[in-house]
Amino acid sequence: MKAIAVTPGTKEIRIVDRPEPELSAPDEIKLRVLRVGICGTDREEASGGRADAPPGQKELVIGHEMFGQVEEVGSQVQSVRPGDFGCFTVRRGCGHCLACLNDRSDMCTTGGYTERGIKQRDGYQTERVVDKLKYFVKVPKEQAALGVLSEPTSVAEKAIDEALAVQAARLPGVTDPQKWVEGKQVLVAGLGPIGLLAAVVLCLRGAEVLGLDVVDENTLRPQILKQLGGKYVDGRQTKPSALDGVFGQIDMIFEATGIAHVEFDLLGALGINGVYVLTGIPGGDRPLQLDGAALMRQLVLKNQVMIGSVNASRKHFEMAVEDLGKAYKTWGKTMEQLITHVVPYTDFADVLEKHPDNEIKAVIEWSKPS
Repeated sequence: MKAIAVTPGTKEIRIVDRPEPELSAPDEIKLRVLRVGICGTDREEASGGRADAPPGQKELVIGHEMFGQVEEVGSQVQSVRPGDFGCFTVRRGCGHCLACLNDRSDMCTTGGYTERGIKQRDGYQTERVVDKLKYFVKVPKEQAALGVLSEPTSVAEKAIDEALAVQAARLPGVTDPQKWVEGKQVLVAGLGPIGLLAAVVLCLRGAEVLGLDVVDENTLRPQILKQLGGKYVDGRQTKPSALDGVFGQIDMIFEATGIAHVEFDLLGALGINGVYVLTGIPGGDRPLQLDGAALMRQLVLKNQVMIGSVNASRKHFEMAVEDLGKAYKTWGKTMEQLITHVVPYTDFADVLEKHPDNEIKAVIEWSKPS
C-alpha cells in the first residue's frame, strides 16, 4: 500500500510502498483511511524540522489528524463493526507514569510517550491503519463530512476544558465547570483551524466570542466567525491593551497564534479573575523584551491564571465528536467551509509546501466512504 513518509531532519518526503497492516490481536481495528488533515506539525516535518522515526526505521510515515472507515475488527471488538466511521487518537502512553496508567497520556510526566505521525510511531498518511479499540473514537455517519476535524477540535476541547475546570475550582458559585463560560466574554486570538474550532466550542457553550486576527474582515475566517455569532477584531487596528476599553471585561483568552510576542501582548487584555490558555507553540529562539515586573504585578493583583495545553485525551476526542455534531446541526454548511482544500494523496507536495492565505484546513484524501 502507499504511504507518505519523511526522512527526519531532511526535506526528503515521498510516497513509499509499505506492507498492508493486518490484525494481530483480538482488540484491534483496521481502518481504511479516508482523509488526513495537514497542520503546522506536518509542514515542519516536511521542511526538516521535528520528526522522529520508529526505532529501526529511517523514515516516518507522517499524519496525525485522521478519519477513516472500519474494514475489519478483532474477535473481542463488540462496539464497532465494519462500515462504521471514526478516528484513532494520536498519543500512546509511556506505560509508567500515573497519567499514562490512567489513560491521560496527554499529561505524561516522563516524556516517554510516542505519537502517531510525529514521534517514534508511524502516522496515518497511508491507505490503511490498524490500532487498538481503546484508541478508536466513533464518528456518526451523518457528520462524516467533518470527521477529519475531530483531532484539531480535541485540542481545543482540552484547552477549554482545563481552563473551565480551573475557574470552577477557584471561583465561588460555580457548580458546573462547562457552564462557567456561559455569558462570559472570551477572546480567541488567531483564527486558524484551532482558533476557529475553539470559537465553535465556546459559542456552543454560550460564550460571547471575540476573534482576533490580522486579516481583512471580508475574508473567509472572519466571515465564518461572524456566522457562528462571534465578533471580529482586526489586530492591526485594535491593540490587545485597548480591547477591554472597547469591549469590556475579557474573562478568558484562548491563544492560538504561536507568536511569542503576541502571546505576551495579549495579557494586557485579560480581565480580573481571568484565565488565559495557550495552545500555540512559537518557533525559533528570538529574544523578547518585556516588562516582567508589570506582568507579574498584573497576574497577582488581578488573580489571573495562565495555562499551557497540548494534545488531548480520549475524553476530549469524544467531546470533539459530540460538539462537531451539535455544530453541524446548528451551522450546517458554515462548518464545511472550515475545510478549504482537499487534494489526492498524489498531490501531497502542494499542500505541504504551500500555505495560501485563504487556507483554513487542508486535507489529503486517500479514498471515498463506501
